[in-house]
Amino acid sequence: MSSQYVPKTVLITGAAGFIASHVANRLVRKYPDYKIIVLDKLDYCSDIKNLNPSRGKPNFKFIKGDIGSADLVNYVLMSENVDTIMHFAAQTHVDNSFGNSFTFTQNNIYGTHVLLESCKQLGTIKRFIHVSTDEVYGETEADAQVGNHEASQLLPTNPYSATKAGAEMLVMAYGHSYKLPFITTRGNNVYGPNQFPEKLIPKFLLLAMAGKPLPIHGDGCNVRSYLYCEDVAEAFECILHKGEIGHVYNIGTQKERRVKDVAGDICNLVGVDSEKVVHFVENRPFNDQRYFLDDKKLKQLGWEERTSWKDGLQKTMEWYRDNKDWWGDVSGALVAHPRLGAGVGSASSKDLKLAVGVEEEEKAAGASSPPPTTTPKMVHPSITPISAKDSNKHLKFLIYGRTGWIGGLLGKMCAELGIDYEYGANRLEDRRGVEEDIERVKPTHVFNAAGVTGRPNVDWCETHRPETIRANVVGVLTLADVTREHNLNLVNYATGCIFEYDDKHPEGSGIGFKEEDFANFRGSFYSNTKAMVEELLREYDNVCTLRVRMPISIDLANPRNFITKIARYEKVVNIPNSMTVLDELLPLSIEMAKRGLTGIWNFTNPGVISHNEVLQLYKEFIKPDFSWKNFTLEEQAKVIVAARSNNELDMSKMKKEFPSLLGIKESLVKYVFEPNKKALEAQKANGGSLNVVPPPTPDFSRK
Repeated sequence: MSSQYVPKTVLITGAAGFIASHVANRLVRKYPDYKIIVLDKLDYCSDIKNLNPSRGKPNFKFIKGDIGSADLVNYVLMSENVDTIMHFAAQTHVDNSFGNSFTFTQNNIYGTHVLLESCKQLGTIKRFIHVSTDEVYGETEADAQVGNHEASQLLPTNPYSATKAGAEMLVMAYGHSYKLPFITTRGNNVYGPNQFPEKLIPKFLLLAMAGKPLPIHGDGCNVRSYLYCEDVAEAFECILHKGEIGHVYNIGTQKERRVKDVAGDICNLVGVDSEKVVHFVENRPFNDQRYFLDDKKLKQLGWEERTSWKDGLQKTMEWYRDNKDWWGDVSGALVAHPRLGAGVGSASSKDLKLAVGVEEEEKAAGASSPPPTTTPKMVHPSITPISAKDSNKHLKFLIYGRTGWIGGLLGKMCAELGIDYEYGANRLEDRRGVEEDIERVKPTHVFNAAGVTGRPNVDWCETHRPETIRANVVGVLTLADVTREHNLNLVNYATGCIFEYDDKHPEGSGIGFKEEDFANFRGSFYSNTKAMVEELLREYDNVCTLRVRMPISIDLANPRNFITKIARYEKVVNIPNSMTVLDELLPLSIEMAKRGLTGIWNFTNPGVISHNEVLQLYKEFIKPDFSWKNFTLEEQAKVIVAARSNNELDMSKMKKEFPSLLGIKESLVKYVFEPNKKALEAQKANGGSLNVVPPPTPDFSRK
């Protein structure tokens, strides 16, 4: 065994929650030389008051924020010189996971992934303690005399335990691949003061003290083991100092109790008749009969359970009796099958102001936060409605991507077409938030123009992979799943930058990739996420996937416009590509929604156009003195991080649906260059000028 480990700065995630707050308070109290940084987003089941014993201590600092924010995590790890992480933050209530499973994936897997990636990039973490659960082992046989030991197979049976097992696999993988010094813990049920009342013991205590019925799932014969919170905090203290890197430690007890016996003990303690107040209700979709752990390995480090069931239950009852209003209104959590965050009062602003060292996430992120997005004034041609405005009165669109380019244009087009619309108020990866948007707006159709393409380009995604996954994969799949459940069609603006010319589709051949073709380009992480989600979306029969490529609009001052991008480069590669003229195609996407079209569609103008041809049109119509140089793909590769996709998409399917769709060059001239030229001439005639000059060339020399 290695010598005892002594940390300098410990980051504890989820430390305003139940178990982690007891651990944080213990370390702050016992080790004044340790700097304890706690990070918590103050979710429904956490409260900053849980950290009251540590407030005002010089070795304690609280930061409000989400571990899903990579910018924040990176900032905290670097600015605080963190050398040790104790990762408690997670969604933990099994009942909630049956109805809100995507939230568990987001918090438990994605949040862990963000932490791990930050640790890998920083390279200074000396100990990463990952807190898991006994439920990853699955159900223990009823007659088993020996509990699951640390090397037992993981067989999770519910969405919560599955996400915890998945997070464990990520931690282990980073340990093997990047030598992350990890330790994993798997613990029995914990009880004691400060626990949110959705859990069994505090729920039964509050109900019993109020003389209300105690709902027991099924027959109440399910067996569980319970540890008092201070004993568990001591176990983590022991593991922090004495645990061995790469090892797993069970935190358990050999004392088991049936759920109905727990209810009986609580009734006896409070002084109510269990025969009168205990009620058996519908069981969970699946309820493991027993969890039983082998705890010998942890005991060998010197830890042991100290608090008896009788004493622990008495202390817990006294705390809830004296702190009935600690959590505010928790009526929604006391029902037999609570939903996530039901009936919970959030932390007050007064409570937050009392916290010592509280820093808002936006402040901590500093300059990493994106600046506010503004929509430039557009010289837009009149949109000819495909259907009369009167026929649009029954429509109501819910649009995601308000601050994005396509999302903003879509709203303007809806206004011109007389279509009622609203933008989504929540992030796509927030399943409950999306459901609230749908309930509020009651849309006839949903459009997704949200996602990550990179700042200023796709190279950004290479170093911000978790954020890219969250937006481009988790968010899109969540929206697809929720809309399907609500029998709504979803128009999803995707990308055609998932293909590259190959032997079957050679450059200049006119043979384009069809809708049924699968991605063959993996040169950028951005394209990888888009290819991944497109393949998964094939399983959703309510989704219309539109493959956009190198989008162009009349707004030549917009830095996201493909023409604007290449016009600001001193050198460009000259290669033919399929491209999307938004001014012509976006109105068609609205019509596609109205027609109920689903499946994958190549969403470009027919044919291809080379970069030189585009710039020649720019020179001809807009800026006669414009000049540029070419360089090869090999030369380009030296100044970019991620490879770029070049391809031609087959437009037969789209052309059949919309026979009047113009070829790419004709569309560019009609919708982009001629209107801009006329506007420019009119401005000059009036003594002014039209701002179509691209912004200064950015520096892409640094990878």
